[in-house]
Amino acid sequence: MSDDPHDARFEKIIRSATVCFLVRNEEILLARKTKHIGAGCWNGYGGEIEAGESPLDAAVRELREESGGVTADPTDLIKIAENDFHNTKADGSTFITNVHFFIVRHWTGTPCETDEMRSPTWFRVCDLPLDEMMPADRLWLPVALGGKRVIGRFSYGPRQQTLLDEGEFRIVEHLD
Repeated sequence: MSDDPHDARFEKIIRSATVCFLVRNEEILLARKTKHIGAGCWNGYGGEIEAGESPLDAAVRELREESGGVTADPTDLIKIAENDFHNTKADGSTFITNVHFFIVRHWTGTPCETDEMRSPTWFRVCDLPLDEMMPADRLWLPVALGGKRVIGRFSYGPRQQTLLDEGEFRIVEHLD
């Protein structure tokens, strides 16, 4: 299978995933995804939750793998959102991906380029490259980075390149 997100055969199905955003002061670290969902977009570090893993365990593992060795204690991950992404494939079939999003303020190691993430770059939280991120991120991420907890539902077209609608999210007091 090709990793080119424009290849019609490329439509990886992931049922549950995590994304971690490293945050310091008023800055957030993003890197360009090179493979699979979100290829070419600025994003945090994350990926599929493997069988037997908790979202926290998967987040710590994916952060380490995709950042070139950055480690964080699970107690240092702060859950900021849990979103369901309803995905429509090119053949019309659908699947839902449940994604747990975390911020990390304490970690060890220095992020570097990896096969999956290129050009790690610090951005001011108030000046995110939203037009170059996953389409739903422009709707919910600024709210979550502003200190709110979010639960959302968004619908994507093939290869998660476009939103089929504006989605919906709500602010909640706590996340599980």
